[in-house]
Amino acid sequence: MKFVTAIAAAISVSAIATPVLAQEASTPDAATAPLTVSGSATIASDYRFRGVSQTNNEMAVQAGVTVSHDSGLYVGAWGSNLAGWGTFGGANMELDLIAGFKQKLGDNAALDVGVTWYMYPGGADETDFAEPYVKLSGTVGPAMLLAGIAYAPAQEALGRWYASGADAAAGVYNNPGDKEDNLYVWGDAAMPIAGTPFTAKAHIGYSDGNSGLGPNATSLAPTGSYLDWSIGVDTTWKNLTLGLAYVGTDISDDDAAYLQPSFSKGQDGAGPIARGTGLVSLAAAF
Repeated sequence: MKFVTAIAAAISVSAIATPVLAQEASTPDAATAPLTVSGSATIASDYRFRGVSQTNNEMAVQAGVTVSHDSGLYVGAWGSNLAGWGTFGGANMELDLIAGFKQKLGDNAALDVGVTWYMYPGGADETDFAEPYVKLSGTVGPAMLLAGIAYAPAQEALGRWYASGADAAAGVYNNPGDKEDNLYVWGDAAMPIAGTPFTAKAHIGYSDGNSGLGPNATSLAPTGSYLDWSIGVDTTWKNLTLGLAYVGTDISDDDAAYLQPSFSKGQDGAGPIARGTGLVSLAAAF
C-alpha cells in the first residue's frame, strides 16, 4: 500500500507514515568488513501506514533486515502482519523488498536513492507495486532532519477500478485494468530533549493519487489527496527502543463516506481507521 509537502508535526513509532526499517546496528567487525548487517524486530499497538491503519487498529509484529556495502549500496527486507483494509485482496502479510544507494554530502548530510517493492504474499492478483524514492537527510545543531519524495509510476495496483466502496462491495468494476500513479512527499525531524533520555520526533506527509479504489478495494491515497502526521517521543536502553506517539490524518468521516464499507475496520463499515490515535511500540535492534 504504499511511498512525500507540508509542515513538520509527527513521530514515527515503528511503522507510522512509512514502515520502520532496520535500526542502525552493525556486526562486530563492521569497522573493517565491507558489508554491514543490521535489523530490528518491533511490536506495535497498530500498524499505521501514512496515517491509515493496516491492522484493523490492532497490534502489529514487524521485522526488518538491511545489508549495506561500504560503497553506499544496500538491500533490505521488511515485513508486517495485516488485517482488514490493509490485506490487499486476502494477504495477511506485507513484505517490502528495498534496494538503494546512500551517499554522504559533506559532514552533515546524505542523499539516499532507491526503490521499494511492496509485496502481499497470498493476496489477490495485481497487488504488488514498485515505488522509487529520494531522501535527503542531515543535521542542524542537535536536530536531525529528513525530507523525502516517493513516486510510484502508473500500475494496476494503484488504479481506480472501483469508483466507490459500494461498487467494490457489489463486485462491480467501473474501470477494470486501470493504471494510476501516486506521489508521497514527507518530512521528519528528531531532537534530543536536553537533560532527559528522550528524543522528540515529528513527521508530516502528503499523499496524492487516485480518488477511487484499486483492484482489491484499497487505495494508496484514500480520498485522492490527504495529509498524515505524527508527533511523539522515544527512549533507548541498550538495544531496546520504546516509542510513544500520536498519529492522525486530515481524512474526515465525511471525506471517506464514499469509500465505505471498504475504508473501515474489517472493511464492513464497522469503524474508522484514519482517525487520530495514540501508538506504543517496542523495538529491538540487532
